[in-house]
Amino acid sequence: MALYTPAYKPNGNEIAVIKTSKGTIRCQLAGNDAPIHVGNFVELAQKGFYDNLKFHRYVPNFVIQGGCPNTRDMTPQQVASGMPGPSGRPGTGNPGYSIHEEYTTNPNNSHEDGALAMARSQMPNSAGSQFYLCLGAQHFLDPNYTVFGQTIEGKDVIGTLRAGDVIETIEIENAN
Repeated sequence: MALYTPAYKPNGNEIAVIKTSKGTIRCQLAGNDAPIHVGNFVELAQKGFYDNLKFHRYVPNFVIQGGCPNTRDMTPQQVASGMPGPSGRPGTGNPGYSIHEEYTTNPNNSHEDGALAMARSQMPNSAGSQFYLCLGAQHFLDPNYTVFGQTIEGKDVIGTLRAGDVIETIEIENAN
């Protein structure tokens, strides 16, 4: 799959406002530390890519994960059950490209409680659209996954999210 370089260049002040069926989460994006990941996330959010996708993976005391386009045409109940949808199995979709990893170059790549990071397959440069929020510190992930934001409001909301819950929209404040 081709590696994509986003046209959007982060200014370091972007805040992702993730509106979910359980409430709103605000994350300060780390544009200076992970400019490719932030640029990609901003572009996808501004295109409406994430609108009405579902969180498809919940592991207690670990992560809640979403951003798979395969969940778009599925009901929350179908996603929660783990069944394949019309576009494929939740957790296997992407935006049609991948981006270069930044966990080896991000000086602040730390999976703290509420960290926003990009999921990927076993290949280092395979992240695309799927992201996760940490449910507690997960520092063993630091050497292998790129953190590109940190929750500043809504950790209580993150704690209530489960597979099948809806990402209603993601808006970006302070974008260029």
